[in-house]
Amino acid sequence: MTDSDLGRVSGLGAGGPKGLVVGGLGGGAGKSVVAVGLVAAFSRAGRRVVPFKKGPDYIDAGWLARAAGQPCYNLDPYLMTPEALRHSFFCHGQGRELVVIEGNRGLYDGVDAEGTFSTAELAKSLGLPVLLVVDCTKTTRTVAAMVLGCKVLDPEVAIAGVVLNRVGTSRHELLVREAVERYAGIPVLGAIPRSRQDVFPQRHLGVTPCPEHAAADEAVALLADKAGKYLDLAAIEGVMREVPPGGEAPESTPAARVARIGILKDAAFQFYYAENLEALVALGAELVEINALRDPELPELDGLYIGGGFPEMSARELSANASFRASLKRAAEAGLPIYAECGGLIYLGESMVLEGEAYPLAGVFPVEFGLMKKPQAHGYTVLRVEGENPFYPVGLQLKGHEFRYSKVLRWQGGEGGLSLAMERGVGFAGGRDGLVYKNVLALYTHVHAAGTPQWAEGLLRQAVRHREARAGA
Repeated sequence: MTDSDLGRVSGLGAGGPKGLVVGGLGGGAGKSVVAVGLVAAFSRAGRRVVPFKKGPDYIDAGWLARAAGQPCYNLDPYLMTPEALRHSFFCHGQGRELVVIEGNRGLYDGVDAEGTFSTAELAKSLGLPVLLVVDCTKTTRTVAAMVLGCKVLDPEVAIAGVVLNRVGTSRHELLVREAVERYAGIPVLGAIPRSRQDVFPQRHLGVTPCPEHAAADEAVALLADKAGKYLDLAAIEGVMREVPPGGEAPESTPAARVARIGILKDAAFQFYYAENLEALVALGAELVEINALRDPELPELDGLYIGGGFPEMSARELSANASFRASLKRAAEAGLPIYAECGGLIYLGESMVLEGEAYPLAGVFPVEFGLMKKPQAHGYTVLRVEGENPFYPVGLQLKGHEFRYSKVLRWQGGEGGLSLAMERGVGFAGGRDGLVYKNVLALYTHVHAAGTPQWAEGLLRQAVRHREARAGA
């Protein structure tokens, strides 16, 4: 099917957008290859596609955004209330033709044996069908048993089609296809052959982040080619369900700008939820992107947000940019409101030790970090604010997630100085998180603005106060 043929599939543009969820039997099954390929192929054909990523993942979301040419939004039923999740889904889907949601882990994997917060539960709550991706390595008829098991485990989950991934020969594909369709009664809508070329080189717990991939656009184009060649795009669109109307469209008139908030956005700091940035803008922030690797110093700002990423991969460049590090420390001393998460927390420390070499960092907090070979924390968190800090009211409970390989090697402080208590998760030290210095709050936990609206409100409030204080000085 050509791109022009794809654009003429019957029913396009009629009513609301149509969508589906790309699920898998487990991590590494090939969900990202299929989801990014679908988004890229449909977008290449001129279709208006909005991608979503289930869960707190930044890396897959970055690839989906690159494929769509527009932001990818995270739908996380743990971090977000059902109302906030549905509002985000319906609002961001308005004005689009197609919706593609990439699931996470296995289809039924959740936080407990009942599969709470699983991809399957998300699909049911949104009334969307599932396109199930199955790794066929060294299996034939057993694939049908696995697909059938997914079908009967919860009949309310609408598995509308199967994509066979990593098939060997054409005979292998034929055997698996026939078995799945005969015994599971679900159509096979694509078969991707095994390939020695890894489009997404693996690192840490997922694929290489898009900003660090030397040929990201070429990789997306390759996935679009794969989708066009090996997936039945018309049939996949045919099994999509129309998204019912719901929620209100995002405000088209921008709010009056009340504060300039800097965002460190480069190869070292790249983990930002699109919803977090949109929440700041909706409240009146003018966002200023800043490159900590190359910019000589911070521009004039009213606030600063430093997200996560992999600063260890750019430690030499971050350390070498001494003028920028010094300007950031001066700004912190002068009372600039700064909110930092995970990689941002590391950057505000004194140094990071990699392979025996210490790389000086911003030095706002007296902490030395190191990088371990195994994850030091990975999963959802629940925190309660117990100490004074610039952004959150005392007593607030918030949910987030942490994912890090870094470890505190040396810290000239005490656990009593950490403002948040961990009710779930690891945190910075001693079951606590949240380093505070003047108007700076730095913590390992990432938060999602749709689940924690107090985050954006607190940052804007402090930024406005800082701006007014400087104006009155």
